Amino acid sequence: MTRIEHARKGILTDEIKEVAAAESLSPERLASDIARGVSVITRNVLHAIAPLGIGAGMSTKINANIGTSKDRISFDDEIRKLEVLIKHGADAVMDLSTGGAIRDLRTMLMKRSTVAVGTVPIYEAIVKTAESRGHIAKMDPEDLFSVIEDHAKEGVDFVTVHCGITQKAITRLREDSRILDVVSRGGAFLLEWMIYNDKENPLFEQYDRLLEMAIKYDLTLSLGDGFRPGCLADATDRSQLEELVTLGELRDRALAAGVQTIIEGPGHVPLNQVELNIKLEKEICKGAPFYVLGPLVTDIAMGYDHIAAAIGGAIAGAAGADFLCYVTPAEHIRLPDIDDVREGVIASKIAAHAADIAKGVPGALEKDIAMARFRKALDWEGQMSLSLNPEKVRTYRSQVPPGEKEVCSMCGEFCAIRTVERALHGK
Repeated sequence: MTRIEHARKGILTDEIKEVAAAESLSPERLASDIARGVSVITRNVLHAIAPLGIGAGMSTKINANIGTSKDRISFDDEIRKLEVLIKHGADAVMDLSTGGAIRDLRTMLMKRSTVAVGTVPIYEAIVKTAESRGHIAKMDPEDLFSVIEDHAKEGVDFVTVHCGITQKAITRLREDSRILDVVSRGGAFLLEWMIYNDKENPLFEQYDRLLEMAIKYDLTLSLGDGFRPGCLADATDRSQLEELVTLGELRDRALAAGVQTIIEGPGHVPLNQVELNIKLEKEICKGAPFYVLGPLVTDIAMGYDHIAAAIGGAIAGAAGADFLCYVTPAEHIRLPDIDDVREGVIASKIAAHAADIAKGVPGALEKDIAMARFRKALDWEGQMSLSLNPEKVRTYRSQVPPGEKEVCSMCGEFCAIRTVERALHGK
């Protein structure tokens, strides 16, 4: 039985009990939420990690993307990125590799990752097609389904599948006046294949086949947003909503079949539309877990897109988004390096934590209260222990003059905390 089928029967599995305990939920509530499709547990039984809960009433999770490109192929770099993102608190990693021995890298990541692993199988299918047939539009749908099954067999915990791109959606896209038509790589691959071959999207047309595969491996499907807006001017347009409506319908079919789904969302969204986008998804997709890229709230933050994404992510999370995909400072520029991954994860963790405080997630505010008490006591070790990057804080502290080690060097002898303590309590 799949997790949804267990939940429907009221069977409280060890996974449900473990996630419920970690999230301060009752196992009965979590089972009910999984049965209703508003929460998921992503873990392939072949991947020996702790189960990851995403959805209603749970803390906001974050994902970090890594992977090679044709121009930069270094397994050592990708493994180091994996180590860094795990160290700084990412809940999941997605391998977006398009260069080199993709399967070999995925095998290495699966062995070393202690967090959930996601993939986008169409990337590997397209790379293989380009290498063997010279053009991505010559992909055989059978090859795509074969790659998806390979990923499931190898222990991948969730896969992104762009099932909502349809011929009807392409017609709508042609009618829209978008500045950036499609910025999703997987979405672009499928769009070109569909136009070149004048055929329907095989992931949409053969969706029941995909569901059967997901049932076989209890694989979580992340329904990708191929038409997510790539700039603020394209946000919340008809093309985006056309695909979202389709994803809502596909989510219903998956739930009926006993398959867990996550809905992917934008993208680039103006600040005043972020909450609207979350509410639209939650309404159209009946509360399904929502996974957002950022969203980035401005298009001009190149080199600082992790900040633009953290701003959008905090608002999205507070409004109900369940899963944030990090953005690094290198977004829109180049493949991220190890430092970019670190900065992206920390920025996303800040957004997720801020959202959890706003949502009243148990234990979230308590961390900030503890930090405040450490600050009042001028307990620097305590403050560092709660910081998201203790090494960076320790480096900054090492630069404080010896005579001011008790306080920070911004206020020095005029430290407000010490001054008030002396005035109020004679200390």
